[in-house]
Amino acid sequence: MKKIIHVDMDAYFAAIECREDPSLKGKCVIVGGPPNSRGVVSTCSYEARKYGVHSGMSSHQAWRICPQAVFVHSNFHLYKEVSRQVRDIFYSWTDKVQPMSLDEAYLDVSENKMDEPDAVKIAQAIKDEVYRTTQLSCSAGVSYNKFLAKIGSDLNKPDGLTVITKENAREILFALPIGKFHGIGKVTSARMKKMGIHNGADLYQRSLEELMRIFGKAGFFYYNAVRGIDQREVVSVWEPKSISCENTFEEDIADLNILLDQLKKLAERLSSRMNLNDLRGQSLVLKLKYENFELITRSLILPESTNKYQVLYEYAEQLLIANWDVSRKVRLLGLGVTKLDCESDSEQITLDL
Repeated sequence: MKKIIHVDMDAYFAAIECREDPSLKGKCVIVGGPPNSRGVVSTCSYEARKYGVHSGMSSHQAWRICPQAVFVHSNFHLYKEVSRQVRDIFYSWTDKVQPMSLDEAYLDVSENKMDEPDAVKIAQAIKDEVYRTTQLSCSAGVSYNKFLAKIGSDLNKPDGLTVITKENAREILFALPIGKFHGIGKVTSARMKKMGIHNGADLYQRSLEELMRIFGKAGFFYYNAVRGIDQREVVSVWEPKSISCENTFEEDIADLNILLDQLKKLAERLSSRMNLNDLRGQSLVLKLKYENFELITRSLILPESTNKYQVLYEYAEQLLIANWDVSRKVRLLGLGVTKLDCESDSEQITLDL
């Protein structure tokens, strides 16, 4: 039986900001765009979450429901540096590490560098070392597969350690609200509730045939998940499929020259990220969101795989001019590349998308 740990940093960005500025501790801290902007919440402290603030919410809405909040601009350079420190701790135990983002990762410790047979002791040791090194807390889930380890790390936040075994998996999954199942989003959760599926026990009663008929291939995952079945491996080496960056404007833009200037900046950022991670790509993708929130994407195949700014901008300019509706204002502009090639596979690559 495998020994899998899922480690998830607690309110990561906000916790770092509170560490850097102790006067923020105990306050409703929101990391993201300012309240008078079109920005969004990257993350927030647990104090802010009590008011209903969550990641992905517009900054203005977060301010309306939590006006006492302190808004802090993101410092991704610092977040990445702390993430590297945390990841070094993971690799001190095992090379089978699968980072999912800056603040979470799966570890397969079935065999580990310390020859420690108890995964729970490893998880506690990692939590202790993370705190000693960064002064930040994290939560961990320990189980025999990735799905259950992820569920475990979410159960007792912050600073939690939850063990899900063959013996207690059914009890935990049956009591779990359907919206807490990793892999079941808001739309699917609402759809299931209309069907009378409110928790794991309800989901367990549905047949594989019914779930696949209603949800397609995802139904197979739901059927297995509630039974604690997950055969996925911890993938320590992987190839990213895409990389992108975008900008939501303070005011809608109707001037092509301004849009092209913004596009240049996006192409520079994109090229810089690709070069930093030794990536090249051949499919260029342009994203436009108009003032009425209508979103369009357009793509083209580049002559060759590249990460050069001049090439990215040249073809992005063609896409924008050919597809922009001149009668409408633009709210958001994005640029990305797919069909990526890794110039060097000597180290793990994690991208902020």
